Amino acid sequence: VGRAGNEGELLELAQGGTAVELERMVRGWRLLGRKDERDLERIRHATRTLSVFPGDDGMYVVRGRLDPEVGALLMRAVEAASDVLYRRDLPSGLSAEGASQGGEPEPATTPEQRRADALGLLAERALAVGFGGGSHGRADASAGGGAGVGSTPLSGARAERYQVVLHVEAATLRATGEPGRSELEDGTRVAAETSRRVACDASVVEVRHAPDGSVLDVGRRTRTIPPAIRRALEARDRGCRFPGCGSRFTDAHHVAHWADGGETKLDNLILTCRVHHRLLHEGGWRVELNPWPGGRPVFYDPRGIPAPGCPPMMVVPQAGVVGDVGGLSETAHAAADSLMLANRARGIDPVWDTASCRWRRAADIPLAILSRAEEAA
Repeated sequence: VGRAGNEGELLELAQGGTAVELERMVRGWRLLGRKDERDLERIRHATRTLSVFPGDDGMYVVRGRLDPEVGALLMRAVEAASDVLYRRDLPSGLSAEGASQGGEPEPATTPEQRRADALGLLAERALAVGFGGGSHGRADASAGGGAGVGSTPLSGARAERYQVVLHVEAATLRATGEPGRSELEDGTRVAAETSRRVACDASVVEVRHAPDGSVLDVGRRTRTIPPAIRRALEARDRGCRFPGCGSRFTDAHHVAHWADGGETKLDNLILTCRVHHRLLHEGGWRVELNPWPGGRPVFYDPRGIPAPGCPPMMVVPQAGVVGDVGGLSETAHAAADSLMLANRARGIDPVWDTASCRWRRAADIPLAILSRAEEAA
């Protein structure tokens, strides 16, 4: 990160601190402006990957690259699960299960082994809790130890230890001007627009500093989206409002960001899934809300072209299931009949091959298309 303009400052940091401290400062060093940083974040996000595959020795190998906030969330979750596994072990290295059965002492597990076991515990808990239900499987946006449906939530100081904390200056959250501090606990730099996206729907604590950097005051933690407004928002939107999406795993997006003076109320909020929430921040998209009720949000791509809207999802009447007919329940038959009647009312009468192609071999391709292809060649 060394440049002619910051070499002196970096040398001063290197002389006055340890190598670890210098590495952390360099990792969080801001090199780009707001727009360039946003473009780089889009490129970096496109390289995210995760692969799990069996190795030659029968063990599974996990490799991946994660976004900073996702990686930090995974680390906090693994730390929470590892802490649970550590407390289960007796100080002598004898597992709680082995002690109760009078078994032989087992070798004490290493931190690396506990982290591997913690991934299994995370997977088991996630499958037990599920990914739907009344809360849509959603936890506190700032907590790695959040709870879902039917789980026992962490509480008190222990839950605080497993939170993902993002340190952001007020100037970074504003849309105009150059971004300031925006980093995770370990000093990893987070793009300014990513910080704005995370702050859309998270817990916020305001910390006031003195000119010398000392902490003057720490405010109370507050939710940017109060629970009552969140319930009303879910009742209104019923999932992601991006055309054709409808995902139930959503964030609340401020149309006018609260850091820019936008109000946290229904006519300035909209539900979006994580993918489309990222589009509205790092992707350069924007959304406008028509007057509710009855209006639909309009999403504009970076060129200013509105995304085509989708008609509302058709409500299929449900019939009571009293038996199976040809392998399908009567509910399925009733749903299919209602869809067919609705299509015919619109002048559409699809049959089994409606969506199939109309030609089977090259000889069936119209001559006009072939002649154009030859001309292009």
